Amino acid sequence: MAERRVNVGWAEGLHARPASIFVRATTASGVPVTIAKAGGDPVNAASMLAVLGLGAQGGEEIVLASDAEGADAALDRLAKLVAEGLEELPETV
Repeated sequence: MAERRVNVGWAEGLHARPASIFVRATTASGVPVTIAKAGGDPVNAASMLAVLGLGAQGGEEIVLASDAEGADAALDRLAKLVAEGLEELPETV
């Protein structure tokens, strides 16, 4: 299982607009990904309600994970998106 631990770079955390950006990016990656707070239960990263339900705050550590083919590249891109609080999924890392 590939895994990335990253601190949320959006000051407001994974709420409303940042969560929407993250969920769209996860869906676009084509790889099933889970997201969890450090030490918490993982949820589907492509589900807006699940991501909002985490209540992840800015600066808080989250864990992205996947065991699918292509997971490493997808997780690298998603981790960069979250850590830097970007407005869209980066094309390259």
